[in-house]
Formats: sequence, C-alpha cells, structure tokens
Amino acid sequence: MSYKTILFDLDGTITDSGEGIMHSVVYALKKMKVKIPDQKELYSFIGPPLTDSFKRLYHFDDLKASLAVEYYRDYYQKQGIYENHVYAGISELLINLKAAGCTLYIATSKPEIYAKQILTHFDLSSYFDGIYGASLDGGRSRKGDVIQYALKKSAITHFEETLMVGDRSHDIIGAKENRLTSIGVLYGFGDQAELELAGADYIVETPKEIEKIIINN
Repeated sequence: MSYKTILFDLDGTITDSGEGIMHSVVYALKKMKVKIPDQKELYSFIGPPLTDSFKRLYHFDDLKASLAVEYYRDYYQKQGIYENHVYAGISELLINLKAAGCTLYIATSKPEIYAKQILTHFDLSSYFDGIYGASLDGGRSRKGDVIQYALKKSAITHFEETLMVGDRSHDIIGAKENRLTSIGVLYGFGDQAELELAGADYIVETPKEIEKIIINN
C-alpha cells in the first residue's frame, strides 16, 4: 500500500508540549482550588480534549469544566504555548516525506488557532497543506470529529492512501472511525499497551520508523 496523504497529531507527535500543558493545568487547578495531582495524572491531559479530561478526572459539571478551561487558556496562551519543543528527527521526517511526494496535514485536538501559532513559531507551517484542530467553543473537539473535518476541508477521498500518525489511543480510534490506517508513536505520551489496545496498525519508536513505513510502502 502506498500512503500519499499523511495526517499528523501535534502534541506528543510533532512537538513535546508536556511542560506547557502541565503548567497550564496546574494553574487552572489552583484557580479551581483543587489539590494538584501527581505527574502521571497531569500527563493524562496531553492529547484528549481538555473539557473531557477535567470532567473525567475531577467530576466537574459543564460549567466548572468550562471555567477550568478558561483558566487553563489564561496561562497557556501567554506562556504555556511556548513551553514546548520539536522532537528530534521530526524536521528531517517532514522534509523527506515532502520530497517523496506526500501531502501533509495536522489534525489535533488542540484548538486550531494555537496549533497554527505553534507550527509558525517553530517554522514548520510550510510543510503542511492544512492545519486542522478543535474549535475554541468545544463544538469540535473529539479526535474523530477533527479528522473528519480535516478530510472534508482538504477534499481527501482516497482513504486507502491516507494515514494518521499519533501518540494516544484517541488518535488511533479517531483514525478507525474515519476508515484510516494509523501509526502509533511511542516517543510521545502514550505507551505500547494503550496503542495496541486501541488497534494501531503500526507502532514505532522513532520518527525515522514513520518514514520507513510510509516511503517503503
């Protein structure tokens, strides 16, 4: 199978955004007067929609979850967004995929406006023909919905030639919902068991392995 269209997750796949996200969550929880959890629990915020995480972990109702997200964004948009770095090997991966004739997109549960800022900040925007993410109002936040939105906006119809790359279970599940093949990456915030359980078609440890799967196929 030849994969020509590649959708990438952002957090945990293109950039290591853990520090900024966790600092933003801690800021929000302090504002909400919630005890700060251990690092493992904070890491679980990386990837899934924020509202869902606040509800799941702290049993917030809609109003409290919305307020927590507002606090999170107060910190994130000023400082947390830049507490971030590109994973080693990613720039080379993007260069090589473009050279091989692939068309690249971002499909992230992060709000689209932030995704565009981050990729511009790291001089990566030019590699992507489209950058798609969640809406700020939460109307589009599930990964499956973001992927569907990206496919529709980009007029992608050859699903058999399209691949989703991400580090968490919702990336893999979202790909399945949209009939896409998926690669789960272990250098991000998920682990082998999570990606296997979600049904990833491939699981890799490095960006170089992503390149081998796409170009060799």
